[in-house]
Amino acid sequence: MSNLCIFAAQNRKEDIFFMTQTPQQKASDELDKISKEELMKAQSNTPIEDDGCPWYALRLFTLRQMDVVNSLADMGMEFFVPMQYVDYMDREGRRRRKLRPVVSNLLFVKKTFEPSFLSSAISDLPYKMMVVRKSRGSREFCEIPSKQMYDFRVMCNPELLIHKYMSEEEAKLKVGTKVMVTHGPLKGLTGKLVRQSHKYYLLKEVPGMAVMIKVTRWCCQPMEE
Repeated sequence: MSNLCIFAAQNRKEDIFFMTQTPQQKASDELDKISKEELMKAQSNTPIEDDGCPWYALRLFTLRQMDVVNSLADMGMEFFVPMQYVDYMDREGRRRRKLRPVVSNLLFVKKTFEPSFLSSAISDLPYKMMVVRKSRGSREFCEIPSKQMYDFRVMCNPELLIHKYMSEEEAKLKVGTKVMVTHGPLKGLTGKLVRQSHKYYLLKEVPGMAVMIKVTRWCCQPMEE
């Protein structure tokens, strides 16, 4: 599922563009490719699978998101940072694309340890952060079920062309029907089928954020509540 929507036509366009470049431009593009590979590696250090392990959401109060990620990885934790492509103009006026975190104040950690270990670990780091709780005033961490997190991670694949990210609060205002995708490359995913601008989207929420991807409604089957 992690290789969804890799289109041959796009690859051909990139090949043609690359052949017409100067040696200096090629060298610059190779640096961009390295950056992309590094960022993709930073996106997650665990395979996308529904292995039954729940996840936690960590809310950060620091701008050093990747430093936090590296610190957690050094402790052996498994993490996920949603990424998306961002277009920008370089110094030569050429349009470029880079992978960037969707939000800078949130990341997800897989529960492969006791909650007390996570509390101790983040308290020892020189960065201010907190684990999202079940409710305001609760001391219990909010666990994201494995299936919910699996669907969310698949839908966050930056190669998917039609993405829309939003806050958890915005997602709750969306009216829709709980469905399962029964056909196509997104088969097996579940979420809320919502309509926006005469198009249908599959909406998936997790603590702190949500993602929507375009879907054909005839490929979706309503689920019992």
